Amino acid sequence: MSYTSRQTVNTSNVLSVIMGGGQGTRLFPLTKERAKPAVPLAGKYRIVDIPISNCINSGLRRIYVLTQFNSASLHKHISQSYKFDHFTGGFVEILAAEQTYADTSWYQGTADAVRKNLIHFMNHEWDYMLILSGDQLYRMDFRNIIHQHAETNADITVATIPVGRIEAGSLGIMQIDAERRITRFVEKPKEPALLDSLKLLPEWYGPLEINGQGELFLASMGIYVFNRDILRRLLENTLTDFGKHILPQAIQSLRVFSFVFQGYWEDIGTIRAFFEANLDVTNELPRFNFFDMAAPIFSRPRFLPGSKINGAQIDHAVISDGCILNRAVITHSIIGLRSIVSAGTVLNRVILLGNDYYESNESIVEHEKAGRPPIGIGANCRIENTIVDKNARIGNNVVISPTGKPDKVDHPNYYIRDGIVIIPKNGVIPHGTVI
Repeated sequence: MSYTSRQTVNTSNVLSVIMGGGQGTRLFPLTKERAKPAVPLAGKYRIVDIPISNCINSGLRRIYVLTQFNSASLHKHISQSYKFDHFTGGFVEILAAEQTYADTSWYQGTADAVRKNLIHFMNHEWDYMLILSGDQLYRMDFRNIIHQHAETNADITVATIPVGRIEAGSLGIMQIDAERRITRFVEKPKEPALLDSLKLLPEWYGPLEINGQGELFLASMGIYVFNRDILRRLLENTLTDFGKHILPQAIQSLRVFSFVFQGYWEDIGTIRAFFEANLDVTNELPRFNFFDMAAPIFSRPRFLPGSKINGAQIDHAVISDGCILNRAVITHSIIGLRSIVSAGTVLNRVILLGNDYYESNESIVEHEKAGRPPIGIGANCRIENTIVDKNARIGNNVVISPTGKPDKVDHPNYYIRDGIVIIPKNGVIPHGTVI
């Protein structure tokens, strides 16, 4: 989607809030030691870089990230990545859930998270609040949804995307009238008759500039624009979630409109979705293009050397900075920062999240004495359909594959989720292990 500036949009009156999510159980064990937005993505990024970059590219520079679990690495990443100058007033800040004398509970949902920080938000000058999810992969110019919101005199605008019948059963589906006003909202409709009643009328495809064909449904993207006074009024209760509780009620009495988005959008909140979205980046024509410099994805600047390739065969792979790849065969894989792959190893459909540091010779000797291999992937390994988390130690002659195993396994050294093997952060797989 092109980034055409909306000259009539005043971005200085918008406050952006990114939902960091709860425990991130669907992304476990990647969220075992980090918040969901801090999970590495596409070799050198973090998931939170996507919504933050969309905000910055849209001229929105006042950004809060709400989180409550394992926020230390997320806080470090954001503080080292996003520094605005003193004169523009821009910031990216984390608001972690905290217990107070007045309230000892954690965030109970998206609406509750905003409610608990509402006094803080109200200290800022803003007319519109843009609320975003922290676990989606997409590129959007938010000036377009804000422009439509103001133009239609809406109280709330919900970003929606056309989806097919199969996807509709797992999303919140909207029904709209000819003015794009939302008249009905159903969470995860499953019954065929109910789905039939929610279908988008084909004669509206043209006016809505929808390119798809066949039966389509308008699914909520978890992206909302609220007017200041409306948001404050809607949160004067104990309802906990925007999608499940606040919106269905608001539709009955307020002007709630749909903004129809055309473009790639993927919820990467599960291991399978995360795995496939990462591997798609290795395709020649990926659905999400990190090379689009009209709207770049920002991240932490690192001062790493270029990767060193010592005779490796590489086909359809993304190689991040600071890697050392010896005579290995790497296909359809993501190789994260500072990854080390030894000779004779074959990686196919593997995501290496990389390493946080280079191991010293002293450390290597010390670990070898204790029977642990050095950081990285050892020699003569065969690994497929696997995610290897940071700082893992995989020995020589190791075989890792989910073939023939259950979709879900909890093992002391590894996990399987959605038919994908995950080696956890700082995991150790001894020489000769077969998984």
